Amino acid sequence: MGHHTTAVIRRAAAVLGALTLAAIGTITTATGAAGASPRPDAHPHGSCDEARGTLLFCEDFEGLPRGAATGEGWGTDVQNGSLSVERDTPHGGNHRPGQVLHVHTEGNGHAFVQVGGLSAPRNSFYGRMRVRIDELPSAPDWAHFTLVEATGTGDGSVVRPVGGQYVPTVDGGTDLWGVGSDGGPTGDWTDWQQTSPAEAGRWTCVEWRLDASDNRVSVWMDGRPHPDLTVDTTHHGGNPVDFVLPRIDTVRIGWQLYQPGPTPSSYDLRLDDLALSTHRLGCAN
Repeated sequence: MGHHTTAVIRRAAAVLGALTLAAIGTITTATGAAGASPRPDAHPHGSCDEARGTLLFCEDFEGLPRGAATGEGWGTDVQNGSLSVERDTPHGGNHRPGQVLHVHTEGNGHAFVQVGGLSAPRNSFYGRMRVRIDELPSAPDWAHFTLVEATGTGDGSVVRPVGGQYVPTVDGGTDLWGVGSDGGPTGDWTDWQQTSPAEAGRWTCVEWRLDASDNRVSVWMDGRPHPDLTVDTTHHGGNPVDFVLPRIDTVRIGWQLYQPGPTPSSYDLRLDDLALSTHRLGCAN
């Protein structure tokens, strides 16, 4: 289970990687955080048929049969859970009805889409997903969950750009987003932030960037930068040593809760519009 250690956030502009088809995205700075505007030709919701071959990975589940659990360019990593493609219905927000991936886990099980064989230029890339979580944990205290993790070769670090923790000491108990890591010299940590509460029952577009130039992890929610969630080489929530990204070859997207006997006892979420790219894609419909 991760624990929160206050991290001093240092933010600077970062250089975007080039895509073979594309011009270079514009770098903008918002509230002191390194950010990037989505490209005008960025592939929006439900367009993976057009995007395949131009992105590192793309899956919108529209071309898969109902009940399927694997697709083009991805496999699964599941224990005490399941993955299945299903038809979704309108729930408002920035999501249209269509096919989605239903992720289900029991207890502290896990269920991930697994994208292997990655080799991003300069070991740096952006990710995007749309997610709707039915219910977030309310027990035990400090229950820790992960939605995205990246692994590869290096010092053993598992990087968790999208995850969070149930924090009993904030507002009588609440779930907060936090970037984290485990397995490397910085130890097991989740740098949750009170300014970034997680919310169940609604679609959220989550974007992240991993930038090996300074081992920076940046996060956007519904198109807005969250500089409070930024970590880098020397500013993170772990042991007082450098945080270093692995040479990333695998990304997992789904759900894992680590503690046994949680409340609720099972978890359901829907995923859509998964993408990995050398430029920021944004959340435009």
